[in-house]
Amino acid sequence: MRVGVLGAGQLGRMLALAGYPLGLEFLFLDPVEDAPTDGLADRIKAPFDDRAALDRLAAAVDVVTYEFENVPVEAPRHLATWIPVFPPPEALDVAQDRLAEKTMFRRLGIPTPAFAAVDSHAELLDALSSIGLPAVLKTRRLGYDGKGQRVLREASDIDAAWQELGAAPLILEAFVPFKREISVLAVRSRSGPSVFYPLVENEHRGGILHRSLAPAANLSTATTQAVDAHAAHLLDALHYVGVLAIEFFDLDGTLLANEMAPRVHNSGHWTMDGSETSQFENHLRAILGWPLGGTEAVGCAAMLNLVGSVPSTSEVLSLPGAHLHLYGKEPRAGRKLGHVNLCADDPRTLALLVQDLERIIEQTAAPRR
Repeated sequence: MRVGVLGAGQLGRMLALAGYPLGLEFLFLDPVEDAPTDGLADRIKAPFDDRAALDRLAAAVDVVTYEFENVPVEAPRHLATWIPVFPPPEALDVAQDRLAEKTMFRRLGIPTPAFAAVDSHAELLDALSSIGLPAVLKTRRLGYDGKGQRVLREASDIDAAWQELGAAPLILEAFVPFKREISVLAVRSRSGPSVFYPLVENEHRGGILHRSLAPAANLSTATTQAVDAHAAHLLDALHYVGVLAIEFFDLDGTLLANEMAPRVHNSGHWTMDGSETSQFENHLRAILGWPLGGTEAVGCAAMLNLVGSVPSTSEVLSLPGAHLHLYGKEPRAGRKLGHVNLCADDPRTLALLVQDLERIIEQTAAPRR
């Protein structure tokens, strides 16, 4: 069985590493010069809109998936005329537009911050008159890791934000003074069943995910059930197959949906070492119609991203329960180069390990050459 993947970044790399023990082969398509999957699998080096390259991919694989949501939706739609593509292109289309995404959340009864479409300076002022300040102005497309958005805290911020972002279609959202961010990973199989991983608590720094803690602490059973129900509604509405991540703002127990990602997700990397089945293996099981694996956490886990530089391998591995995952990428400011998973039997031990790892990252991080 051969899996085709649009995109050849670190998520594709981890998909391949999860798939090889299952006897799977992989073929990637990505136009970049060097990719994290190089050396692991063959790659068609071509733009995502190259129809001839897409046809080559379709002819050589049994199923196609994608590893990031900024793949032009026309590519999976073209492939879907020849071969099964999961998650379905419709899910990718919705996730690529923040307005379409928030509108679908609302239609399905999933609570969100107040929002409004903004296509002109006048519409921005109208939206602010109803939503108020502070607010967040975002591009509707192509934003990730904090890019393409500006917080408007006072009236003097409005014109500068419009000058920076106004060339693209925008969405204005109410600013949410959230206590923390929570995410859920849901998985639906091609054969029908769905499973849900424990909710995860995320912390961002500079717009980039810094760490995830699993399972998230201090969540009621009712809250967990409500989040899983929201995820189930999305899976059904989108006829979804594969891993779906949904991020929520937590306001002391009240959750507001922020965004979704129709793919394996950074906040699920902890599952590689801290869960019965990793998100990557379950994504592959799902798109192939195989039985899904268990999603229970084994003890508790933390995932910390390595951004811009990589600490001493020896020091990281000296920590009990530490698992280092590097992506084979050249160091660059703001670039995710790898992550470390920490596993422990109890939250207190895990918290101490996180402190030790953060000290190592801060004190010994240096670019790898």
